[in-house]
Amino acid sequence: MARVTLKTVAERVGVSPMTVSNAFSRPDQLSAALREKILATAAELGYAGPDPAARTLARGATGTVGILFHGTPRYAFSDEFAARFLAEIAEQLGRGGLALTLLPNAGTPEVLPVRDVAMDGAIIYSCSTNEASFGWLRKRRLPMVLVDEPSSGDLDGYSSVSVEDRAGARAAAAHLVALGHRRIAVFTVGPEAPAGPGDWYVPQERLRGWRDGLEPAGIEPVVRHEDAEEQRYSAARELLTRPDRPTGVLCFSDSLAADVLRVAADLGVRVPTELSVVGFDDAPIARRLTPPLTTVAQDVEAKGSLAAEELIKAVRRRRAGEPDRVRRHLLPTELVVRGTTAPPARA
Repeated sequence: MARVTLKTVAERVGVSPMTVSNAFSRPDQLSAALREKILATAAELGYAGPDPAARTLARGATGTVGILFHGTPRYAFSDEFAARFLAEIAEQLGRGGLALTLLPNAGTPEVLPVRDVAMDGAIIYSCSTNEASFGWLRKRRLPMVLVDEPSSGDLDGYSSVSVEDRAGARAAAAHLVALGHRRIAVFTVGPEAPAGPGDWYVPQERLRGWRDGLEPAGIEPVVRHEDAEEQRYSAARELLTRPDRPTGVLCFSDSLAADVLRVAADLGVRVPTELSVVGFDDAPIARRLTPPLTTVAQDVEAKGSLAAEELIKAVRRRRAGEPDRVRRHLLPTELVVRGTTAPPARA
């Protein structure tokens, strides 16, 4: 039996070999109907597509981009919000003919996976821009898009996608103040003293926002930092067993808010009668909790879609030898009031 090649499929369909190649590697260049016809014909003939290694050598590109994120891969897939973000990115990149590789943010400067992974570009998602992994990506001069990162100073040459973290946190704090709360705690992640502006950027922005909302009322919150996931329950319990137990808690994320609600239930503290809780993100868990969680919503699908779109454009410009084009996207946040907030009980 004669060997089936890309040209064989092209002749059977009546298109050029380049069109068949695009059906496999650049699906956005074809109509859905034509691509489906080409793939169906290829399957009928037993053709699996262009050899990836040969295509990489011919094009000088891998067809793969990486994502560097804070935390472990286990966290990325177990946290609902992070998983939805990654899923949206992978879906959009796939439509643009690119595959996604998770880059482990670990290792020493001498042995770093990101130094050697073949890729055409990268998304930097909510991790310290002072880390060695990010430094190696910059040294490689890859097209990059920053997500939930500072985009000023020496990083202003990269397109970015972020949300109004500070404004959202301010609205959450103002909500508790308007309800009459005065003993308020903040439950957040990261160290108490970040090394610099590139470290724990989102937690720092949200902390600024919470203080913006509390300071006009003369409120100094109790702030509890805890990054270790296995320690969050005990950290929440520490907050709720203080002699001056807060009547309201502002949480960095919905998952942290869920820990606070679980501790409250174990301690017999009634929500929202004796304790009000506000999350951040509006992940699916926010609506499953009992009572449903008051939270600050952000559009995770738009965030992932824009990040992927900007990286696809950056990679294509690099392949075409065109100059970089920097775009900044700032997505709004919105306070969503549900069942976990109410005026504090009278003393």
